[in-house]
Amino acid sequence: MPRRKDINFDCIVIGAGVQGSFTAYQLAKKNKKTLLLEQVRHEPSHFDQSLTSLLISFFEDFFSRCRLKFPLISTFRQTGLLFMGPEKSENHQNIKDTLQTNKIPMLVLTHDIFSQHIPNVNLAKGDGALVDTTAGVLFADRTLKAVQGQFQKLGGVIRDNEKVTDIKPGPVVRVSTSVGVYHAKSLVITAGPWANKLLANTGLQLPLEVLKLKINVCYWKEKVPGSYSMEQRFPCFIQTECLESKVDIYGLPSNEYPGLMKVCYHMGSKTDPDQRDLQKDRSDIEILQHYITRCFPGLIPEPAIVESCMYTLTPDHHFVLDYHPAYSNIVIGAGFSGHGFKFGPIIGKLLCELSLGEVPSYDLSPFHIRRFQSKTNSAL
Repeated sequence: MPRRKDINFDCIVIGAGVQGSFTAYQLAKKNKKTLLLEQVRHEPSHFDQSLTSLLISFFEDFFSRCRLKFPLISTFRQTGLLFMGPEKSENHQNIKDTLQTNKIPMLVLTHDIFSQHIPNVNLAKGDGALVDTTAGVLFADRTLKAVQGQFQKLGGVIRDNEKVTDIKPGPVVRVSTSVGVYHAKSLVITAGPWANKLLANTGLQLPLEVLKLKINVCYWKEKVPGSYSMEQRFPCFIQTECLESKVDIYGLPSNEYPGLMKVCYHMGSKTDPDQRDLQKDRSDIEILQHYITRCFPGLIPEPAIVESCMYTLTPDHHFVLDYHPAYSNIVIGAGFSGHGFKFGPIIGKLLCELSLGEVPSYDLSPFHIRRFQSKTNSAL
């Protein structure tokens, strides 16, 4: 394939996941000539490539206050989101307080009425149950296709299968790929597990951990088809603590694969993103099997399908939304895994504002790089 000649843009966005795609879309809306680069034909980190879903409800107080709806309503299905966990725990109370404070419609289910509202689930003794009735399932692949389509209609350029090989910072950033060389006034890096590999070219490393969750994305067969289906309005759920684990367990109603419910463990093992298939740990499946046997009697406690994904997390599990410490025209968005997809519209808006030198719509101090100052290396 012949290499492209140097091409100039107002902004280049590296990484065509949901954060990068919404960022590029927001830039194009502001009439900025924008290039969106992706090293492969995009493979999402936490969802199937065809039809898939992700929780869209949230209880992080910051994002509850700056909630921005997805503009692509056809990609969302309201099912409700069930929170289960020790009723007297701080975590459970925080969820309840945040929903109340932000006036998000909520249903409190006591033990004596729980089974009437949520059949085929055993609520553990001492657990409380809350339902965010506005929450539901987001069809992630549809969302990406839709926002990228809108970006292209606005004149945006998408280049798939172009791996970035070098970044040269400066007043005009030079980005070299496997196919060509591009220049731009500003650069946004939303590269997920590959963020640090790209940032190495700029003399910066963030304290990001890449976790391989191969055994975490599990689908479990319904004993009676439809028992946990989206068509029957079975809710998404999050189990914050339980007998089997202190780590969250979550699930989505059957839909992606008919007759199979997705129930997953919210943690995994460290890995190199380019060596992820070497990870063979299966301890998460055993935890899920015990949990499903006890709490979801309508599921066969042996996964019918096990898929692979990666998480990229910061030590505090909060995002990075900030300028590069040495180059104000390089903006970084990182650490979104596990709960980042649903924030795509607001993250895109904020990263766009940063890349244009505008005052962000919200206070981003909780997401600054300097909170890792003792752990962040800069060779500049």
